[in-house]
Amino acid sequence: MKDFLKFTFASLLGNLIGLVLITTMGIGGLIFLAVMIANQDSGPQVKDKSVLVFDLALSVSDTGPNPSTSEALQELLSEDSPTSIQLRTLVQTIDQASKDDRIVAIYLQGTNTPISTGLANLKEIRQALQRFKDSGKTIIAYDIDWTAPEYYLASVANQVVINPLGSLDIKGLSSQVMFLTGALEKYGIGVQVIRVGKYKAAVEPFLLKKLSPENREQTQKLLGDLWGEWLRTIAPSRKVTPQQLQAFSNTEGILLADKALKGKLVDQVSYGDEVITNFKKMTGESKEKSQQFRQISINSYSKTPEVADNNSGNQNSDNKIAIVYAEGEIVDGSGTSSQIGGDRLAKELRKLRLDEKVKAVVLRVNSPGGSATASEVIGREVQLIRKQKPVIVSMGNYAASGGYWIAMGADQIFAEANTVTGSIGVFGLLFNIQDIASKNGITWDIVKTGKFADIQTNSRPKSPEELARLQSVVNLIYDRFISNVATNRKLTKDQVQEIAQGRVWSGSEAKQLGLVDEIGGLDAAIAFAAKKANLGDDWKLKEPAKPRTLEERILENLAGDNLTKIATPVDPLTREFLRLQEELSM
Repeated sequence: MKDFLKFTFASLLGNLIGLVLITTMGIGGLIFLAVMIANQDSGPQVKDKSVLVFDLALSVSDTGPNPSTSEALQELLSEDSPTSIQLRTLVQTIDQASKDDRIVAIYLQGTNTPISTGLANLKEIRQALQRFKDSGKTIIAYDIDWTAPEYYLASVANQVVINPLGSLDIKGLSSQVMFLTGALEKYGIGVQVIRVGKYKAAVEPFLLKKLSPENREQTQKLLGDLWGEWLRTIAPSRKVTPQQLQAFSNTEGILLADKALKGKLVDQVSYGDEVITNFKKMTGESKEKSQQFRQISINSYSKTPEVADNNSGNQNSDNKIAIVYAEGEIVDGSGTSSQIGGDRLAKELRKLRLDEKVKAVVLRVNSPGGSATASEVIGREVQLIRKQKPVIVSMGNYAASGGYWIAMGADQIFAEANTVTGSIGVFGLLFNIQDIASKNGITWDIVKTGKFADIQTNSRPKSPEELARLQSVVNLIYDRFISNVATNRKLTKDQVQEIAQGRVWSGSEAKQLGLVDEIGGLDAAIAFAAKKANLGDDWKLKEPAKPRTLEERILENLAGDNLTKIATPVDPLTREFLRLQEELSM
C-alpha cells in the first residue's frame, strides 16, 4: 500500500506540475524545468572500496528502457531505482568495473520477482561476470530462493549463499500450451488455417486439443538443447558434472538449503544480514554502524563516463561501426517503441547505407517474427547494405521466422548457443463469427463489385476458392523464403526444405545446420565487423540515439514538432503481400 500511494502521489504531482507550468508559466516554465533537471548531479560518485550491486530483478533488454513522458516524471519524483537496463550497457558496466580499482566486488542480489531476461542475454551477462571474476575480483551472490535463471548467473560467483529457509530450483524446463479449440467450438467461433510447414505450431491452439507429434518432437529437442547448455555451463563453475546436476534435477527438482550445500551447489547457508556484515569487512566499515556497506548500484555506475567509452573503439576515429537494434514483433509501418516497424527500420538502415563514415553495420535481432511484408522490406535493405559495406547480424534471445528473414542476408550471423532461431515457415489464421452471430439473431447481407471483394470479412467462413487463393499466396511467400535462405546461406533448396517447415532450432543446432556462422554475442559481432571492414583499431561505435530526456519531450510536445514519415517503396511481390496482410503473419 505504501508503494502504491507513493507511485500514485508521484504521478499526480507530476501531472499537476506539468499543468501549472503549461498554463501559468508557458515556455518559460518548461525551460525552467529543463534547466532544473539538466543541472542535477552530472554523474555518480564512486568511493574507494565500493561494492557494485547487481539487482537480479533488473529487466535486461537489447534496447533498454524507453519510458513514456509520465513514467519519466514519476521516476524523477520517485525514490525507486530504475527497473531495466540495456544489455550492452550492463556488459560494459561489468567490464569497466573489473578495471576500476575503486570497485572491490560485485554483489549479485537475488529477487523474489521472476526474471524476465532472455536466455541468450543471460549468457552474455554471465560471460561478463566471468571476466570480472577472472580479473581477480570477488563476486558474492545471495538469495532466499534461487530460481534456475538466477542461479545460471549466480553459479559463476566466488561464493553462492542461500538463506537457511531457502531453496534452489533445478527441476528443468517445461513448455505448457493452452488449447482454445474446445472453447471456440462451444461459442461458435470458426477458425480456418492456411500455412506451409508441418512444424509451424502457432496455429495448433486454435485447431487441436493437444500437441501434434511434430510440435512435440521439436519442443522436446529445443528444451533439451537449452537445458543441456544450462547444465554444461554451470557444472564447471560448481566443480560437478552435468550428469550430477541432472541427477539432482531428476531426484529432487527443488533442493532445500542444506541439501544444496551438501551437493556443493552453494557455498554457504546464511542470512542476509550476515552477508551484509561480510561486505562491511570487505569495504573497511565498522560492523557496529547501522548503515549499509559502501556500495553503488549497477544502474548508477553505468552512468560514469568511463562505461560509455568501454569497448566502444577509438573515439578519435572518423570510421564508424553502427549498431542497429531490431527488438520485438515485426509489423508493417512504423510500429511502436516495443515493435520493429518495417518502414522505420528500413529507413534507419538506408541512412547508414548512405553514410560514408559508417564502414560496417551490426544488426542485433531479437524477434520471434511477424509480418512477411515488413520482413521483406527490412531484408531488402540488409541486402543493399551488403553490396556496399559489411553487415553482421548478432542474434539475441530469438531470431525466428520473420526474425530470421531479416537476418539471413548478412555477411556473417552470430548467435548464442541458447538463441531460438529458424521457424522458416508461413501461416495465416482466419476467424469467423457466423455461428455465434446466427445463434444471437445477427445476419449480414452484402453488395460487391468482384468475386473476392469481401475476402477479408469475418462474418462467414472462406469459400474453398478463397482458401485456395490465400494458400497460393502463402505458398509464394514460403517459396520466396526458402529460396532466399538457400541463396544467402549457400545451401540447396532441398537442404533448406529439410530444416525449414517452420521448425525452431537452438543456436548450437542452427550452427551445425548452416543457418548461423558463429556462436558468440554482440561484442563478438562488433569485432568481426571491424575485421571484415579492415579497420584494425581505427573505428568507433555508433550507437542509436538515446531516448529523449524528459525536458526534451516536454519542449518538443509544446512546440508541436512532428516527424515526417517517408513511405518505403515496395516491389510487385510485396504489393501482393500487402493485399493480404490482414490475413497473414509469420
